[in-house]
Amino acid sequence: MKAHLACARMEFRVALAYRTSYLSTFVMMLLQIYLLTVVWSAFYDGREEVDGIGLGTMTAYATLATLQYNLVSPWRSSPIDQRVREGKVAVDLLRPIGFPGQMLAGQFGWISASVPVLVVALPFALLVGAGRAPESPAAAFAYPLALLGALVVNQLLGLLLGMVSFWTLEVSGALLAYRFVAQFFSGALVPLWFMPDPVRAAAELLPFQATAHTPAAVYLGQIEGPGIAAALGVQLWWIVALGGLATLVWSRARHRVLSQGG
Repeated sequence: MKAHLACARMEFRVALAYRTSYLSTFVMMLLQIYLLTVVWSAFYDGREEVDGIGLGTMTAYATLATLQYNLVSPWRSSPIDQRVREGKVAVDLLRPIGFPGQMLAGQFGWISASVPVLVVALPFALLVGAGRAPESPAAAFAYPLALLGALVVNQLLGLLLGMVSFWTLEVSGALLAYRFVAQFFSGALVPLWFMPDPVRAAAELLPFQATAHTPAAVYLGQIEGPGIAAALGVQLWWIVALGGLATLVWSRARHRVLSQGG
């Protein structure tokens, strides 16, 4: 645990070292919240509800989903491909903890640096968007669990994408495609309840919906009662499945390192 915390601290400091780039991400986040609020207000066109969802709920969803997506998603490309290309992964393999654990700890450290800035940005996000209290005590209790589940699922997805570089050496193209697919199917742009049935069915079969839609829907009461436990169970299933897949991929990828090193 001490070694993992050391990795997290290193990435925490790296994140703070690039403050200009880091803060520009928050400016884009606020712009996205504003534009989504404008688009959804125009979509409702004075109507109180669309498919049983009020405008207040929709704008609150857009604000919350954008905030949490920027929190749980890695804001930089995976460092794995760069470390593989430059041969630094050889040093990582000599450390007393496994390589996947180092990368995950580093990502959590990077994300933790965003928390203070998110707290500062929150009033501005609520000003350009909308906010509301949790729908119920059950939602208030379950939301932190759902948010934690979203964080872990997203980091495991990022780890898997990064480890592709052991075969390709470069993942920038795949990363661009991944970000588009992940943001759409996660419900960060359009909630799943507004998607056409075939698209929604596809989204529910993918892990991305566990990273944005699930925590926001729990918070706003769109998932309630037994549905909350089921949603958290789906997140847990994806954590186990993705963790197992990451273990399998790493067992293959480490041999690629030995091959590259001669």
